[in-house]
Amino acid sequence: MKPNRIIALVTFALLFISANLHSQSKVGTTALPFLGISVGPRATAMGSAFTGVATDATALYYNPGGVAQLTHSQFQVAHTNWLVGTNLTWLGFIYKLDNANSIGLSFTQLDYGEEQVTTVLQPEGTGERWGASDIAIALTYARNLTDRFSIGGNFKYLQQKILNESASAVAVDVGLLFVTQFNDMKLGMSISNFGTDIKLEGRDLLHRVDLDPEALGNNETIVANLKTDSWTLPLFFRVGLSMDVLKNRYSRLTFAVDALRPSDNTEILNVGGEFAFNNMFFLRGGYKSLFRDNSEEGLTFGAGINFSFGSNVSWGLDYCFMDFGLFETIHMFGVNISF
Repeated sequence: MKPNRIIALVTFALLFISANLHSQSKVGTTALPFLGISVGPRATAMGSAFTGVATDATALYYNPGGVAQLTHSQFQVAHTNWLVGTNLTWLGFIYKLDNANSIGLSFTQLDYGEEQVTTVLQPEGTGERWGASDIAIALTYARNLTDRFSIGGNFKYLQQKILNESASAVAVDVGLLFVTQFNDMKLGMSISNFGTDIKLEGRDLLHRVDLDPEALGNNETIVANLKTDSWTLPLFFRVGLSMDVLKNRYSRLTFAVDALRPSDNTEILNVGGEFAFNNMFFLRGGYKSLFRDNSEEGLTFGAGINFSFGSNVSWGLDYCFMDFGLFETIHMFGVNISF
């Protein structure tokens, strides 16, 4: 089957699945919202319009189909000073098995920090501390089916913890990347977080109860488990385009646009661009969450520098800041090594 037919069939399937799940969901009714936080300072500085670019390790997040088209193995780590004192850390590793096959591993953690445990009788603290965190670990495989068409997928383990309670789920992502013959314009598509529901459980949900206080001689200390509801994961369907509108020996200007349809919010458009000079200095800008009412997200800017050591090894530093409305500015830093 030709790549364009495969793309048409997969696009139809993704649209069908996404449309049906979206119709059953409302704003803010899914678990693990951290899965929607953009990763990587380069991609984020481009307004998170990276599904059709997918040329570094953050393709593991935006579009695993692009992983196979990387020319080198790469390791990247990024840190974000996220909202209200929380911290987001992302690590990604891509290893090129050969020209057609690649594997990857990524780790995401949103750390909410720690606070003292307080009660009505001990408002100054009990001496205990509580914390919370969200974690995602993904294994990736991607393959070039032709010199212009690749497909890839993630298998993810997700976990959420708060004090003594925790919940876990598994999910898969699928992505495609196609390099067209029109000025090598790229078309990317991905669907993320198609998986099981998640439900909190833990020892703090166990309580001793007296089922019949009016009766004598019964067991007054029966252990009951408070029931918690199950919640679905946020499903993201992305379609992206990117193209080099300027390219010569010393400079390159790339423009990208993504359409994102989440199952727990309204549709948005992300746009961005990257200017590269001598493949060493980079300036980036974009706008995130176009057409979403009352969105706090908006303008994004960033810069990067890349140094090469021989023909096979290079390392880079990237920085991004995002205008986040009432939450002011978000800063993101990243380091990557290609080999």
